[in-house]
Amino acid sequence: MSYYDPNDPHAGQPVLEKGEPLEKAKAAVILMHGRGASAESILSLESAINIPDVAWLAPQAATNAWYPYTFLSPVDQNEPGYSSSLLKMKELIDRVAEAGIPHERIILAGFSQGACLASEFAGRFPSRFGGVVVLSGGLIGDTVEKERYQGDLKGTPVFIGCSDIDAHIPVERVHETAEILDQLNGNVTKKIYPGMGHIVNEEELEFFERMLRSIVESER
Repeated sequence: MSYYDPNDPHAGQPVLEKGEPLEKAKAAVILMHGRGASAESILSLESAINIPDVAWLAPQAATNAWYPYTFLSPVDQNEPGYSSSLLKMKELIDRVAEAGIPHERIILAGFSQGACLASEFAGRFPSRFGGVVVLSGGLIGDTVEKERYQGDLKGTPVFIGCSDIDAHIPVERVHETAEILDQLNGNVTKKIYPGMGHIVNEEELEFFERMLRSIVESER
């Protein structure tokens, strides 16, 4: 049963799942949806990529938003949603690991607000993940405070894709995000698409698919 805790607004929200059950999967993807969207909508990526032996998990944000203001606002203004969102991601990663899928076979991915959270989690809590896929997003805060991001991604593949004219994501923040994750020893691929809207394109999906397929095939 869901409930609402004002200090942890995303606690008790549902997590939708597609693909292989966790106990049988060779890899897992944790998908974070964008503002105003849903877990169901972001799970459409599962059918677009369509790789067997993968468990896909998408948590639902309370009120369909992970935090109330733009990701460029001071972090304190986006509390408690900001911390609650990162906690939800940690809980899912722990759940996947307990099912026998280690961090290096887990991909953190998201679009827009969800992409901001995927990059933020990787930066705040770096580990050797299977991959990080940031689709039109970047690190959270009015400024990027480098001292907040410490640790080692240990070569984790990171893909960051965004338009150069995205109305929601300044391209400068995309560059800053790539720089920080690179400094944390992520294996970063950054793609800036001239004139693209706030969407996911075919090249991004192809990169996502290759990243995921390499994990799955390494376990066969």
